[in-house]
Amino acid sequence: MLQLTEFRTPTYEIDPLVLNRWSPRSFLEKDVPDNVLFSVFEAARWAPSAFNFQPWRFIIARTKEDREKFYSFIGEFNRKWCEKAPVLALMISEIPSDKNNRSHSFDTGAAWAYLSLEATRKGLITHPMTGFDFDKAREDLNVPKEYDINALIAIGYQGPKEVLSDMLQQREQPSNRRSLQESLFEGKYGNTIE
Repeated sequence: MLQLTEFRTPTYEIDPLVLNRWSPRSFLEKDVPDNVLFSVFEAARWAPSAFNFQPWRFIIARTKEDREKFYSFIGEFNRKWCEKAPVLALMISEIPSDKNNRSHSFDTGAAWAYLSLEATRKGLITHPMTGFDFDKAREDLNVPKEYDINALIAIGYQGPKEVLSDMLQQREQPSNRRSLQESLFEGKYGNTIE
């Protein structure tokens, strides 16, 4: 596994798996074996959720025909790079009828996190995106109105950055994060931890 300490250095010790997960755009046109692919979704299955509701669902495209259907609603910028990804997955979440359970998107985000970390562990890359036509995706993939569409994920093996446009090649590296002190407050918003 590529060590990304050149781009990412944590303030406190964490598992390297977390640091090594990032969202490249260069994919090899190489199929992902079913046992590897399904293990990624198996990890998502075990994410926590309020009331154990498990609101997440994934609609996957791993055949050329299914991927073509997905391309119809993906924005031009994302389509340029994600066409080489062997798997696309639309992540949706069931909207609970119980109005007290408002965490369906939050819980689905947890499933995405589990999925992305397991993919990294398996030597895969993932790249989530929201640059697509949500209404067209709903129509083309027959997503019921009781489900929110959250994101589209490209899944596969990392390819060389040289196959990307010059602009994307410059962006094809892990991004850093703001400091922990900028995200963590104590007692109330704005009370920075020293």
